[in-house]
Amino acid sequence: MPRYALLVEYDGRPFSGWQRQADRPSVQGAIEDALARLETRAHTIAAAGRTDAGVHARGQVAHCDMDRDWHPFRLSEALNYHLKPAPVAIRAAALVADDWHARFSAIERRYLFRLLMRRAPATLEAGQVWRVNHRLDVDAMREGAAHLLGTHDFTTFRSTICQAKSPVKTMDEITVTETHGPAGPEVQFFLRARSFLHNQVRSIVGTLERVGAGAWEPGDVAAALAARDRAACGPVCPPGGLALVGVGYDDDPFPEV
Repeated sequence: MPRYALLVEYDGRPFSGWQRQADRPSVQGAIEDALARLETRAHTIAAAGRTDAGVHARGQVAHCDMDRDWHPFRLSEALNYHLKPAPVAIRAAALVADDWHARFSAIERRYLFRLLMRRAPATLEAGQVWRVNHRLDVDAMREGAAHLLGTHDFTTFRSTICQAKSPVKTMDEITVTETHGPAGPEVQFFLRARSFLHNQVRSIVGTLERVGAGAWEPGDVAAALAARDRAACGPVCPPGGLALVGVGYDDDPFPEV
């Protein structure tokens, strides 16, 4: 059975998350249903990251096993045809080795969170950003974020229902940038690590927003981390501003995408 890597983009708003659920729409379920239209049987795919309800992706990676040989371009085109009208697109497909795995072969995940600073409600950007009605101190947020770089016990910044065996993770990068987006001034948070805990990114961004708003000092982030206590975390921000933008592999299946 040839194995294919799929580069997937989706709007997370209509879905209960990536993972297939019996009674709720999921991104995994939508793709598996499309695969069943191509080869009539039950399909099970695996992804690099299980995004939560309302979280988007521009660079999710999954893999599927097919019964027959497909040209990768034809496979992506056929899947996109059968995915309509769901807001899911297969940006590319690539033939990979039989033992290649979208999750276990990954060496890093990259997330982007967009925060819009304006008083007026977001309309065209609704569901794609977290809007706050006040300006934020970007330098203070950068100072707070620096305390989270490196290897730490991130118990404070993970969900109480997180199923990871260990709360210890290595944060390779947190870049905080102010930019002018299509709807106004934004703060964008780019986070890179081999793997993340459940709700870790949203917990970090929600905490850093409190620093930017002046409710926390940058050093309070270090104290919260050291507490190893979920109660010490700042608010968990909404999912709409978050997107999985890329997954890294030693041998990238999509080097030109």
